[in-house]
Amino acid sequence: MTEKTTRPFPVRGPALFAVSRRLPLLICLFITTCLILFPDTALSAGGGLHEASENLGTQLGVFWVAPFVCMLLSIAICPLAVPHFWEHNFGKVAAFWGLAFLLPFSVKFGLSLALYQLLHTVLLEYLPFIILLLALFTVAGGIRLKGSLAGTPLVNTGLLAVGTLLASWMGTTGAAMLLIRPLLRANAHRRYKVHSVVFFIFLVANIGGALTPLGDPPLFLGFLQGVSFFWTLGNVILPMTLASCILLGVYFIVDGILYAKEGRPAAPGGGDEKLGVDGKVNFPLLVCIVLLVLMSGMWNPQVEFAVYEIHLEMQNVVRDLLLLAVAWFSWKLTAPDCRKLNEFTWGPILEVGKLFFGIFISMIPALAILKAGNNGALSAVISMVSDNGQPNNAMFFWMTGTLSSFLDNAPTYLVFFNTAGGLAGIAPEMFATHLMGPWAPTLTAVSAGAVFMGANSYIGNAPNFMVRSIAEELGVKMPSFFGYMAWSVGILIPVFILLTFIFF
Repeated sequence: MTEKTTRPFPVRGPALFAVSRRLPLLICLFITTCLILFPDTALSAGGGLHEASENLGTQLGVFWVAPFVCMLLSIAICPLAVPHFWEHNFGKVAAFWGLAFLLPFSVKFGLSLALYQLLHTVLLEYLPFIILLLALFTVAGGIRLKGSLAGTPLVNTGLLAVGTLLASWMGTTGAAMLLIRPLLRANAHRRYKVHSVVFFIFLVANIGGALTPLGDPPLFLGFLQGVSFFWTLGNVILPMTLASCILLGVYFIVDGILYAKEGRPAAPGGGDEKLGVDGKVNFPLLVCIVLLVLMSGMWNPQVEFAVYEIHLEMQNVVRDLLLLAVAWFSWKLTAPDCRKLNEFTWGPILEVGKLFFGIFISMIPALAILKAGNNGALSAVISMVSDNGQPNNAMFFWMTGTLSSFLDNAPTYLVFFNTAGGLAGIAPEMFATHLMGPWAPTLTAVSAGAVFMGANSYIGNAPNFMVRSIAEELGVKMPSFFGYMAWSVGILIPVFILLTFIFF
């Protein structure tokens, strides 16, 4: 087996909360300073911050997107140009680009609105995002497949197929965290492993999550907007099945060629341990996570908590607290030896937590401009999906997908969901009904674009980064940001073009 890269994230109990403890300190310092120096800011705002935020996209020029672009370039270039610096300072770099947006924004629009934007993003978007990832990462990381699998083309393809099927029912993160380590262990004796991880990201961490609201956050947002739970299963299953079958077939051929090139190596003996599952206590905890996510979409006690004009709904607060409790129980109930043998560390979730904190903050203006639609600086993007007042489904697929490749795919889905409803000229409360009915092909295009094209880059979907980090911990030298995109452009884009001609 290839020698493992040493990472400074040992398996210790207190490290469960390292994500919150090690979040970029500069951003936290910014919040604290604002609250100390301006304690009456919320009171003096007079209830106008929400309205100002809603109209923000019409006042922002394209240059406000520069910090987000620089954040992406840092992720793409720094690991290659200054690897040592990046390894020890990527959290600080993420915080820097977050501040590169926040500080000029405070000067231009006022500290009150800057603090509102920051807290709105952290409380309503980032914290629910990272808490769910933490719970899935902890629980799935406590499940270990015992015994040894031989990394033959047939076994590897089977693992990818199983992960693709599971992703829609336990989330792309859950399925990815459950199966990435068994896949890497099965191929530890193989010389060529990168292609297996790349196709794993394509299928298990993205495309496989397209069938239910449990699979990927964009579809869960659609569920909250009124899209029926099984609507995506009935409408996205054909393009998802075709894409998955093509990719599995391509992978089987590629892996077969590389396997033969290696001389068809036999896996070393795995001892007397029989095939089985360790850490079974995590299976009911995984079910708890699924039920908690569903609960937050179906239970509405009509109770809210206001923090700086930001309304936190009780069902979401309860969900996040219980998800943290599930993660804690998983840590306490799983035998330490199980996690140790599973080569579990906190490095991947720490990396995702820090980098996506900077991404979430720096992309605030990009999402605000998109939300402004035809009144924003990116009106040309929005107008491309309309054809004389009728939806251009192919463009809905590609524009939703292209932006989801680099922005958070959940709010991007919501932008184009509302854009489609606006084109129909109906009341917002009827958007879901209309899009599930007469304009079902449009909603299919938006749903498929948001989920499928999250595979186009490492930042398109959070599990992509986590899978890459785990693979590197286990000695696989993964492609750079642009190197990965060479894979995705060369393999995925032709598949998406085929789907466009057939379905959209």
